[in-house]
Amino acid sequence: MACDDPEALEDLGRSNPAPGTTLGAMIEARLSRRFALLAGAAALLAGGAEGSAAAPVAHSSGNTPGAGPSTLTFPELRHQLAEGDAVAEGHRIQVLLRWGDPILAEAPDFDAGRQSVEAQSRQFGYNNDFLNFFPLPRGSRASDHGLLVVNHEYTGAAQMFPGLGGGSANARRQRVSAEQARIEMAAHGGSVVEVRREGADWHYVKDSRYNRRITAMTPIRLSGPAAGHAKMQTSADPTGRQVLGMLNNCAGGDTPWGTVLTCEENTNYYFGGAAAESGPQAAHYKRYGIGREAAWSWPKHEARFNLDREPNEPNRFGWVVEYDPYDPTSMPVKRTALGRFKHEGCTHAVCPDGRVAFYSGDDERFEYLYKFVTNRPFVPNDPAANRDLLDGGVLHVARFEANGTLRWLRLVQGEGPLTPENGFHSQADVVIEARRAGDLVGATPMDRPEDVETNRANGRVYVMLTNNSRRTAEQVNAANPRPRNLHGHVVEIIPPGAGTEAVDHAAAEARWGIFLAAGKPGVDAGAQYHRATSENGWLSCPDNCAFDSKGRIWIATDGADDAAGIADGLYAADTDGAGRALTRCFYQAPVGAEVCGPCFTPDDTTVFLSIQHPGEGEASYEQPTTRWPDFDEGMPPRPSVIAITKIGGGPVG
Repeated sequence: MACDDPEALEDLGRSNPAPGTTLGAMIEARLSRRFALLAGAAALLAGGAEGSAAAPVAHSSGNTPGAGPSTLTFPELRHQLAEGDAVAEGHRIQVLLRWGDPILAEAPDFDAGRQSVEAQSRQFGYNNDFLNFFPLPRGSRASDHGLLVVNHEYTGAAQMFPGLGGGSANARRQRVSAEQARIEMAAHGGSVVEVRREGADWHYVKDSRYNRRITAMTPIRLSGPAAGHAKMQTSADPTGRQVLGMLNNCAGGDTPWGTVLTCEENTNYYFGGAAAESGPQAAHYKRYGIGREAAWSWPKHEARFNLDREPNEPNRFGWVVEYDPYDPTSMPVKRTALGRFKHEGCTHAVCPDGRVAFYSGDDERFEYLYKFVTNRPFVPNDPAANRDLLDGGVLHVARFEANGTLRWLRLVQGEGPLTPENGFHSQADVVIEARRAGDLVGATPMDRPEDVETNRANGRVYVMLTNNSRRTAEQVNAANPRPRNLHGHVVEIIPPGAGTEAVDHAAAEARWGIFLAAGKPGVDAGAQYHRATSENGWLSCPDNCAFDSKGRIWIATDGADDAAGIADGLYAADTDGAGRALTRCFYQAPVGAEVCGPCFTPDDTTVFLSIQHPGEGEASYEQPTTRWPDFDEGMPPRPSVIAITKIGGGPVG
């Protein structure tokens, strides 16, 4: 998530009180004398031992732009920072869905000057993020017809509503009225939209029986260890088993049985009250970044967001939510066994014994990487057997050792320090306070772990570490080797059996290495890519990623405009062979926008992208920095989903 006032929100949300001070981290820091030595050794561990992957090397100047052994053949796009977006020559951009587009029956056309809760709850929501394509019919490999599942992460009041005045973005958020706050709630959550390709063009199907909106007011069931726990109970829900809505849904994932996993991320920003500092849960609130003053105006207008009225309500957010995209009548479920933190993605891999592993990052500076492994195996073609598979399993947190070993530490009540003496009386306590559990077992504090994706072509797992400007030289470790890491890096995890048909994602140990370190070669210390990376191929702030059917990685960025003075974009690279880590620039977004949710159709002929918060910053509704994508004088910028295809057809890239 990149917000219109990122530094202010980051300061509000800082919550790991002593990052990097565990014994293991101090040992790692002593071992990490030079970034180049660590990164090079880790890269060799990741690639050399497999026999097929060339380790990335530091970029050297003087290479011919675009030269090198990449299997990607598109003409590389030049870096830009402009009001409009751009894509590599030979490809075309189509705007498919925009904030406010009517998607449900009887939804009105979008009218920016006359918004309402009723209209927004039937229209496409704001700040689209995660995307996933579910083919129609169900179970097919169709690439021309399907359901597009979209997360709506948060709202930018200054770009949504006229008349909020000047000052900081936070000041303008606080001027939002009660009615506008409810419109914001209706713009959160997610959408399911039927889409179809006819000829070269994609269209969405208005009034489709599949279309759906989930908002901050949709009833959602709570399941798993935390359901019914005392800390989940409120005056509106004394059972602690049903909550209204989902918030700040960022990246996501899916399951082998065909359901959506959507992830709640920065939920702390919606709650406020004096209890944040003086109430019985004050220490717990602090660990989750919940303060007296909320970033949104909602506590002023809705009692459930006021800690002094409903002290347990924040505990009901920060979970992975599962729902069936093919059944718009089904109730979503918050699966608490997967832990409560700032989930950025929840992607799966099936283990040799049929159990399923799910990877998720906690997107905040100095937070952790997690894995959940189901107790029972996935049963193909048996929905009943898989319905509650995510309610039973083992949650793990990662410790990265300097020798290239990754250890998955179990977060199970009664094991190690997770005992009643430390406040963990049940597994419910562990999952509600997953961060504190990770602290106690000695997890490795990371540089904002965002998307975590499995590459099915080689069995490896890739972790997007966006940045961490607050890491000091004393806090570096092998997996996060740069102090004041402005540009981020990508870690590659190699489970046992990677490259074979029996990759064991349930294993307690794996190997790891650094795939690339972002930033401009020759300018930003420690930038690490393939030696043939061009002057336009380097990137900053990796956020989300996806893989095409050949196993090539496509990396979307968030924050490159602030960190590097270039637009956020989409970059592609081989993950194996002579072109490993040779990144190439494919797409760049309009000014102020973040690129997220890259998603391919099964045949690789379309890549869908979410373009979030175009024109965000100190600009206003009345005077935006861009009016993308409509470029209409009377229309504000609109977060949108785009479809990129190759002119004349064929696989993208």
